[in-house]
Amino acid sequence: MNAAVDTLDPALRRLVDQIRSASASRTALDIRGGGSKAFYGGPPRGEGLDMRQLAGISSLEPTELVVTARAGTPLAELEAALGEHGQCLAFEPPRFGGGGADHPGTVGGMVAAGLAGPARASAGAVRDHVLGATVLNGRGELLTFGGQVMKNVAGYDVSRLMAGSMGVLGVLCEVSLKVLPRAVAQTTIEFETDEVQALAWLGARRAQPLPVTASSWHQGRLRVRLAGARAAVHSAAQELGGHAIDANTAAAWWRAVRDQTEPFFVLDAAALTRGECLWRLSLPPAAPALDLPGAQFIEWGGAQRWLRTSAAADAVRAAAAGAGGHATLFRAADKSAGVFAPLAPPLLRIHRNLKAAFDPAGVFNPGRLVADL
Repeated sequence: MNAAVDTLDPALRRLVDQIRSASASRTALDIRGGGSKAFYGGPPRGEGLDMRQLAGISSLEPTELVVTARAGTPLAELEAALGEHGQCLAFEPPRFGGGGADHPGTVGGMVAAGLAGPARASAGAVRDHVLGATVLNGRGELLTFGGQVMKNVAGYDVSRLMAGSMGVLGVLCEVSLKVLPRAVAQTTIEFETDEVQALAWLGARRAQPLPVTASSWHQGRLRVRLAGARAAVHSAAQELGGHAIDANTAAAWWRAVRDQTEPFFVLDAAALTRGECLWRLSLPPAAPALDLPGAQFIEWGGAQRWLRTSAAADAVRAAAAGAGGHATLFRAADKSAGVFAPLAPPLLRIHRNLKAAFDPAGVFNPGRLVADL
């Protein structure tokens, strides 16, 4: 559905005018919220399109487990509002830099980046929680897709297509999200084990009906978070054994993993000068331990493996592909090797066709997702 410009509020009208002007002159636009994910993907370039002017929670229906918010709404504001009703974004979106005032992540950036935190393996990805979206295309047309319930799609599910698109298809203006109640009980247990044994432990319990909502392995410690009904959490903790971690310590740990404030993820100037990079490896959970130089951090039951290394990009990508997955260059001083795994020709053609349909002048976030897109 396309809304007439004269019916839009002032903030939307300003965005439409800027988009139409940029499309007419083929001037690149850098869609920007709080800037918390400016490091992710290809380097931002172009004239800034400030989404912070488009903020606010449009509707919150606790009994329906759905919230609708404008793209420039600070993520912290949305989570605080949900918290008042005992609810949350179950996929635990990262708040890089701790979500402070210097890097206030926004709802639009959260969806556009498509990144999820420790609970991804149990709760699903960002796109699994997107119910609907309002988007400005490259012609300055306001389009609405989806709705506010799970079964609302007829034809292409365009609203979820926006999740992880890095803004190359359109400007997210408003999104509707499924939310969930916070767990009644939660505990984290810890084991001292090496990487191979940790992966075997996780694999042996993958099909068991356990309330596991997060796992991490780093420097010989496997930590597993259990959450849900009190009886289920207590029973699982008793069955699995291990050492129970103090609740405050556990909360701080999962927060540091989610927001990547844990020292493993922090590449200071000296590390970048040495050529260290942070890679995100997406692999089948059952993939064996990888023989790569550097330090590793394993999440999602083995499906997400972070690698901090100065190894060549070709070697990292070859190892990931050999294990049945792919590698993303997450943080680095030099991203000339490419950020995301190269696409096969048929997939690249689909990306190009989608880009042409949504953004014919090619002004939105050029190069953020694919180098020449």
